Amino acid sequence: MMKNTKSYNNLEKNISPFDSEAIKEATKNLLLAIGEDPAREGLRKTPLRIAKMYEELFLGYNVDPEEIINGALFDVEYDEMVLVRDIEFYSLCEHHMLPFMGRAHVAYIPNEKVIGLSKIPRIVDIFARRLQVQERMTRQIADFIQDILKPQGVAVVIESLHLCMMMRGI
Repeated sequence: MMKNTKSYNNLEKNISPFDSEAIKEATKNLLLAIGEDPAREGLRKTPLRIAKMYEELFLGYNVDPEEIINGALFDVEYDEMVLVRDIEFYSLCEHHMLPFMGRAHVAYIPNEKVIGLSKIPRIVDIFARRLQVQERMTRQIADFIQDILKPQGVAVVIESLHLCMMMRGI
């Protein structure tokens, strides 16, 4: 497990490796708790499916965002705004573990350095693949770009639909 002390990176919490067996057991117990039969045909493989799904959805805990850059920093002499719009993302709300999804718009004004444009959606994705709240995710993306590029300015706007609000009215 990588360790990073940057404010935008929660790898410093020493999160344990993903425990697929614990997720499967918890899913089975949840099914029992709501009165379902985990041995029923339609549910037999549900614990495995849920474990695989969470492993994908929480990939951001196991990736150091600095590795995404992978040397794709370039010297430039211009200072026109760089903007990547409509970056689709999905995440899970940390309060209810329900999805929220939407689009991120990321812009910065270079200060002698830029990153490859394809890196920006990957940065958004790595922060989205954690239990999140929209406000913190926005800040983490902006802080990361600020720390890596030291631009003249950075802006991140996230528009999203929160299923906890839609399904539960919260």
